[in-house]
Amino acid sequence: MKTNKNIKTLSEFKDEHYGKIGSAKRDKLEKGFEAFKLGALIHEARLEQGLTQEQLADKCGTNKAYISRVENNIKDVRISTLQKIVELGFGGQLQLSIKL
Repeated sequence: MKTNKNIKTLSEFKDEHYGKIGSAKRDKLEKGFEAFKLGALIHEARLEQGLTQEQLADKCGTNKAYISRVENNIKDVRISTLQKIVELGFGGQLQLSIKL
């Protein structure tokens, strides 16, 4: 089987283009990804439950514009508000973890 030497893992790509883990540029990338991931998770859960942004906002006591900004990573979300979105809006349970 012939291998393509131009193929890189995601980690190798990030090392090459953003620096090693711990560099300022790499940390900025990783932080941005985490924000994107949270917005994408909320968006996906909302669609899975068949809710509009307005319906989700009504359920958790906020407004459509706020939900849109969170889903599009324009607005940082407080943990207490995230908990309301997950518990009141989706009927779920928020679980957080810390990796060291």
